[in-house]
Amino acid sequence: MANDRPPFDAGFGVYVHWPFCASKCPYCDFNSHVRHQPVDEARFVRAFQADIAHQAALAPGRTVSSIFFGGGTPSLMQPATLAAILEAIAKHWTVAPDAEVTLEANPTSVEAERFRGYRAAGINRVSLGVQALDDDDLRALGRMHDVDEALWAVRVAASIFKRYSFDLIYARPKQTPQSWRAELEEAISYAAEHLSLYQLTIEPGTMFERLHKAGKLTVPDTDMLRDLFDVTQEVCEQHGLPAYEISNHARPGAECRHNLLYWRYGEYAGTGPGAHGRLWTGGQRLAFSSEKHPETWCARVETHGHGLNDSELLKGTEEGDEFLLMGLRLREGIDPERYRLLTGRPIDLARTGRLLEQGFIEILRNRNIRASAQGVPVLDAVVADLAM
Repeated sequence: MANDRPPFDAGFGVYVHWPFCASKCPYCDFNSHVRHQPVDEARFVRAFQADIAHQAALAPGRTVSSIFFGGGTPSLMQPATLAAILEAIAKHWTVAPDAEVTLEANPTSVEAERFRGYRAAGINRVSLGVQALDDDDLRALGRMHDVDEALWAVRVAASIFKRYSFDLIYARPKQTPQSWRAELEEAISYAAEHLSLYQLTIEPGTMFERLHKAGKLTVPDTDMLRDLFDVTQEVCEQHGLPAYEISNHARPGAECRHNLLYWRYGEYAGTGPGAHGRLWTGGQRLAFSSEKHPETWCARVETHGHGLNDSELLKGTEEGDEFLLMGLRLREGIDPERYRLLTGRPIDLARTGRLLEQGFIEILRNRNIRASAQGVPVLDAVVADLAM
């Protein structure tokens, strides 16, 4: 069929959400749950298999270029569970020979033998939640590992996988540009190709939000945030890890392909409790989300054959807004022609000109539009202006 693929196809990926954690971090608003009894992994495997089959029927014939196991803490699952999920994906779609298959892991869940099991199952890239290289800050962030354990986990990952990355959180309470510079340079000495560097944000419904409202948690002000952001860009550029997206830095060619698929507004299935997806079906883009509670998600799959609880076919203007919001995070920017195809109208030249004059956007040689260094810190406002 002529309309069985989205225009300007940016690839197809699968996101797998494993919602369980050993503990809940005070800053985290992800769909994660702590269980004090062993998880019935066999039941969840059956649910993943059925949910994947349902989504494959909506978007058949795809070639999977990336698979990402996120959470939660997917490194808490048994390698056999992960292998069974990968087998279900390969049963219903074609997995490209060079597909990127990423697993998120916490340093406390890293075991060399288990990592070898993940590699044997098909994982070829890991992303470690290190979060800080300061023991006091790790305790304040509610992390269960210390710096030594984190760096040991990085070394284990490096010995088993050709590709690995780790995350750090900055703009932490009392952090200075000088201390962050030193910590970041230490981190880069362990990072082979990729770092994810996130500013601490106070998310609704978290313990940190309650502490912040009570005046027990102070975060850097706007000026300090900008200084810390500038240090991040400067140090990473100097060490050959430029930002390819606002919070992600990589050596050229080592970018996370799965995340690039999101930011380039590709197509992806999302399976597991709380997972989201964007599938092109019947000539339109279907946006959906899944039941968040893990055991309720399983029960829903067992009853209905899938875990989806909310879905809608997006209008062109909604696709255009999402395309801008995702694509302008990228250093490569967005293609205005693709925006026109999605929405049926071009980007407003008057608004583009005004943002260009104000220094918030740049026009690249290939005519792509991207947020400038001045525009990145106020990206939401830039997107809102272009989308009006």
